[in-house]
Amino acid sequence: MTDTAGLQSGDQVRCRYAGTDLAGTFITRRDGYAVVKLESGYNIGIPEDAITATAAASAAAPVMPPVPQNPDLPSVAIISTGGTIASRIDYRTGAVTSQFSADDILRAIPGLTGIASFRSRQLATILSENMQPALWQELARAIHAEIRSGAGGVIVTHGTDTMSYSAAAVSFMLETPVPVVFVGSQRSADRPSSDNVMNGMCAAQAAISDLGEVCVVMHASTSDDRCAIHRGTRVRKMHTSRRDAFASIGMAPLGTVAYPSLDVTLSPGAVRRGTTEPALHDALDDRVGMVTFYPGMDPAVIDGFAGYQGLVVSGTGLGHVSAGCIRQLAALVRDGTAVVMTSQCLNGRVCDRVYDTGRDLLAAGVIEGEDMLPEVAMTKLMWVLGRTDDPDEVRDLMRTSLRGELGRCSAHGL
Repeated sequence: MTDTAGLQSGDQVRCRYAGTDLAGTFITRRDGYAVVKLESGYNIGIPEDAITATAAASAAAPVMPPVPQNPDLPSVAIISTGGTIASRIDYRTGAVTSQFSADDILRAIPGLTGIASFRSRQLATILSENMQPALWQELARAIHAEIRSGAGGVIVTHGTDTMSYSAAAVSFMLETPVPVVFVGSQRSADRPSSDNVMNGMCAAQAAISDLGEVCVVMHASTSDDRCAIHRGTRVRKMHTSRRDAFASIGMAPLGTVAYPSLDVTLSPGAVRRGTTEPALHDALDDRVGMVTFYPGMDPAVIDGFAGYQGLVVSGTGLGHVSAGCIRQLAALVRDGTAVVMTSQCLNGRVCDRVYDTGRDLLAAGVIEGEDMLPEVAMTKLMWVLGRTDDPDEVRDLMRTSLRGELGRCSAHGL
């Protein structure tokens, strides 16, 4: 039939395009065209009179049986928070939404069950821009509980946009004797170029490796040849859409997972499995803000952080802001706000002893953030302020490397 007036999102259709018969799923109507998702995963817009309905959308999703697993394999917990790796197309809108449960991930990546025996927990179903410090705390508690109950590794599925924040926050809240692996994907599972299978397989292999710290596992190159293992406190997303978007900053990756062989290579500096006992320190003070300085910035911007317990500043170069902003930061410090200076340069170290500006910042009571990434400094400051409000102790903890977040030195080119 060519009468498409009754088509609903999710209905199965056939269409003829450029002389070829194609099957797909009807998504919506737009400007006189039908938007159809083809079996290849790509969307096309086609005149409505060129499509034929073949089957109505199912009114209810089928109940799926449990995924068969081998209990003799190492035990790994999957904690799902959502994100693109746990997403699929929403046929009401054509947009990608976070809908998969942790069990759905096992069905989407069947090779996982050949690596480990998984148990799963769905902590949240959100895209990562909706992450909150309170959920970081829930996540750290869930990971700790899984480790205490015998998990030999933990995988956290997470949206990529704020994954580095969450990995850093969990790194400070959790002492772990086993790998805690954050993983996501840049492209959803229903796209032909999705990276979810390779990232998921490599993350699972990292979760049973000899690693003993929090890390992020994602594509290491644009090819499907290996994933990099990044320390949770030294990683940043560096590209909006490339599959190799993540990079270790100020250090080499902790290791790699080759694909498809899944051979794991760890660097000498990676913390090894069993180095510490599991411990949870989950107090956070979320009254911490972050601001990026820019030329011509009105110092009154800083006034907006009055009453905050902490503020991380992303300054220029060695960690600089204008004279007017220094006066406002000094006022915050006098009122009891802990202010930490980091650099927009990402690589290199804050040093406020070279120029007069830096010396004025030190005199104002601003804490040098050394070579911490701004987002890592923010999550660490939340954690430090959750432990103490003593200014001297806050300063000492912020300048002490607790989870590898500070480098010993800043080499040229790093």
